[in-house]
Amino acid sequence: MLSIGIQSHGKPSEYRLLEFHRPEITDPTDVLIKVHAASVNPVDLKKADGIFKMALRDSFPYKIGYDAAGTVTEIGTGVTRFKIGDAVYVRLPESHRGAWSEYAVCSERFIALRPPSLSFEEAASMPLAATTAYQALKKYEGDLSGKTVFVPAGLGGTGLFACQLAKHVFHAGKVITTVSTSKVSKVPELLGEGTVDEIIDYKTANPKSAIPHGTIDFLFDTTGSAMDYLCLMRPQTGCIISISTAPSGAQLQDSAVMRLPHRPVLPVIPRVVLNVADSVRRMRAARYWVRYEYMFLEPSGEDLGSLRGFVEEGKVRTVVGEVVNMRDVEEVRRACQVVYSSQGGLGKAVIRVSTAENHE
Repeated sequence: MLSIGIQSHGKPSEYRLLEFHRPEITDPTDVLIKVHAASVNPVDLKKADGIFKMALRDSFPYKIGYDAAGTVTEIGTGVTRFKIGDAVYVRLPESHRGAWSEYAVCSERFIALRPPSLSFEEAASMPLAATTAYQALKKYEGDLSGKTVFVPAGLGGTGLFACQLAKHVFHAGKVITTVSTSKVSKVPELLGEGTVDEIIDYKTANPKSAIPHGTIDFLFDTTGSAMDYLCLMRPQTGCIISISTAPSGAQLQDSAVMRLPHRPVLPVIPRVVLNVADSVRRMRAARYWVRYEYMFLEPSGEDLGSLRGFVEEGKVRTVVGEVVNMRDVEEVRRACQVVYSSQGGLGKAVIRVSTAENHE
């Protein structure tokens, strides 16, 4: 089969169209998916560039991508939730990474039925980003109903889902976000009228001045600004969940990215450095009587099933930006570079996987 991959850690300019053996079912709970579409996430590109190489020794050639949508073509003898022909979507676990491929395989517990109102391209844009936002909001200790939620970069891949979930699923009383000048008018257009209550143009206003101090109940840190916004948090009950600072060494060791057959172990020095840095951030937050936590995504078919329901109830919509063909490697590289550089682009970049021919 064909797959977008690399021969060594590298940037989008080094991505290649490579031949791999089609993945096989090796466990009774495995499901083989013929991929119709896959999406581009920043972590796909950072991982391919070697962000975790101090902890993980990747094997090459390396298949890229975690998010996919497609059709079930084969199931293991123990699969109970899916049948051949089902339209599904998935955030692949690290052990089965390779969504930018004609086929993907993983355990059924990571998979959910595709929201029927979405195309394969739209469904592929959701798993990693939407699940991350959903799991982050669930970490608030208590009820977010009527509370104030701040999601910087509300039109970013994860932020757009966090804004919608906060308002329509967790019933936040006020949702605040930041976008650049050109995107201010796009927020209600893309996320729905009334989803975001306050839009701050970060090009002309500093959120620390625009938002009254001590009024934010929950901050979903998508930009690495957690410590900068401590003054905005409500003392005693304020909570910051970050996906953009850095994990502790213990978190990285226990994370889904390290759950591989060879059981990689994070070296002592990086683990200590990460632990110390995380402890400093927690202590800084504690000075404001605020709870701070870094969060890793846990791939979950159950959460994808919940998100499917939210989509069908009209509570969550996705935003697809550019769609490129997997076989057009130059276009794939270009689209990935936009995501890699965090400059330009609106909505999730999606790779349409050609399935006209099977490459065994």
